[in-house]
Amino acid sequence: MRFEVILDRSVALPKSESRVAQVRQLLLGKPIPSARAHHERLSLFFGLPVFASDALSSAAYATEAITCVLILASATAIGLQPAITLSVCALYLLVVISYQQTVRAYPNGGGSYIVASKNLGERPAIIAGSALLIDYVLTVAVSVAAGVAALVSAFPTLHWALVPLSVAFICLLMWANLRGLRESSMLFALPSYGFVIGMVVMIILGVVKVWGMPAPVQAINADPGVIGKEAAFPMIFVLLRAFSAGCVALTGVEAISNGVPAFRSPAATNASRSLGWLAAMMITMFLGTGFLMQHLPTLNLYATANPEYRTVVSQIAAFVYGQNTAGFFFIQMATAVILILAANTAFADFPRLASILARDGYLPRPLARLGDRLVFQNGVIVLGVLAVALIIHFKGQLDLLLPLYAVGVFTAFTLSQTGMVRHWQKVRGAGWPMKIAINGIGGLCTGIVAIVVLGTKFHEGAWIVLVLLTLSAIGLFAIHRRYEAIAEQLRPAETATLQAREQSVILLVPRVHRGVLSALNYAASLHGDVRGLHVTLDRDAVPEIRNDWEKYAGSLPLVVIESPYRSLLSPILDYVDQMLEEDPDRLVTVIVAEAVATKWFHRFLQENVAQQLKRALGRRKNVIVSNVRYFLN
Repeated sequence: MRFEVILDRSVALPKSESRVAQVRQLLLGKPIPSARAHHERLSLFFGLPVFASDALSSAAYATEAITCVLILASATAIGLQPAITLSVCALYLLVVISYQQTVRAYPNGGGSYIVASKNLGERPAIIAGSALLIDYVLTVAVSVAAGVAALVSAFPTLHWALVPLSVAFICLLMWANLRGLRESSMLFALPSYGFVIGMVVMIILGVVKVWGMPAPVQAINADPGVIGKEAAFPMIFVLLRAFSAGCVALTGVEAISNGVPAFRSPAATNASRSLGWLAAMMITMFLGTGFLMQHLPTLNLYATANPEYRTVVSQIAAFVYGQNTAGFFFIQMATAVILILAANTAFADFPRLASILARDGYLPRPLARLGDRLVFQNGVIVLGVLAVALIIHFKGQLDLLLPLYAVGVFTAFTLSQTGMVRHWQKVRGAGWPMKIAINGIGGLCTGIVAIVVLGTKFHEGAWIVLVLLTLSAIGLFAIHRRYEAIAEQLRPAETATLQAREQSVILLVPRVHRGVLSALNYAASLHGDVRGLHVTLDRDAVPEIRNDWEKYAGSLPLVVIESPYRSLLSPILDYVDQMLEEDPDRLVTVIVAEAVATKWFHRFLQENVAQQLKRALGRRKNVIVSNVRYFLN
């Protein structure tokens, strides 16, 4: 048996408990020292799939989102899809150029929140931060749901497993990100680039196949009552709604600006180049799928609740390669994987943004702490739990989740670009008028889109995001006020000086044994009035305990309290409270001898009330609780 004096809980784990750490290392990997943090940064090649997988994945459903709105006006309205796609691409290019300016101006990351905080003030910054946090949770839910929908399109018999598959994929992504950013980037690079290459090859082959051929008169298959459902609405309303639906293609663009510090040096340059490559790949895929969709002889538009559901990309793949061919299944699998991996953008950015907000006092401090794998593991876990809850609530159905999407991100876009206009007005520099024009036009366009998205999707569920945004902002302000109140309470007075205070030391003595004697040696080393305290449940045992105490403790007094109701805690608490009432300024140190079993199964043989005592005594002012642990082999 060995002894150890513990004044806090920062102690080495016994061997039995270290097994938990060993299992954790097996699952997540060995801890990474802070000195190797720069080795964990990402190159341009690996950084792009980590921070742009969400943006790239939207090529799989943005065209379909536009078409599903246009069909509500009429079958012929689908012919307006190319013009809307071009408009979205123009906005996409403008936003990318705007964010390239942002990453150069703010290379330390933080994106919309930091830009708004530095240039627009606290309230706009919190709105931007709240909007992004909500958007990241929706990104995980929507991306995984879309990926599972693509999987179900290839294997319709899996339709029953929408929710279980979605939850399983979220847990897989959470595990991969808990292992570290660099490892997750290596895991996700091949599928991301595989999707881009597969889509580009399919588009090239499809364009060659239909080149010179006029677009056919399509046969449109949809759920009963869908075609022309909103024919009575003004056409401008339908067009705006279709445009806002297509703007889901822009989601994820801001992710690179949030994670600039994760890139290798020069970080801002690599992040800016990543945005350029992202724009090139995304616009190519978006225009290509839109063009080929117009040449499908039959266009099937079903809701994800329908077991016969097929995505537009799967229909294009079947048109280009043929149904149930290797090319068809490759596109389906690549699409499913990239859509699922698109959630990784949120897992890379949500914890980083949450850490910045926590550092500034707007979120709980534990979210600002780097884990032993150099990732903000608390943020990863929080995001995973919230996304799983969302998937379960909406039953994994993509068409129920999509209306919630894009409201938050366009709010953040608008505040970021408006903040950049203020930034250039303050710092000026070379070419500042052009930079103001780019960010100003970008902010105006994204602001209009945010209003359109909210207005057109309000009754479909976008109001939920508005409520969540309001509640989130209120919560962040409340947390900040609490941290400010704590700081005010802890601020030292100008006249504060060191003051020696009288101290009473109480050693809790259940009985006299080697563990208690080690605690007694510690108690005797303290200055002050030292005494033992025994709560008896058996009067007959008291004489033996007194004799043992006198034998080993000498002249130190032992207080014996009888417990009429067989409680150990209440008499101790009452005794300490009485001491504090007699002298409120006195410090009372309570020493608890705590047995620790080194084998987990031995714990069931012990009745250890030390933890209960520490919790109860720790709530009292002027009471210091020290525990002396003794280990039982």
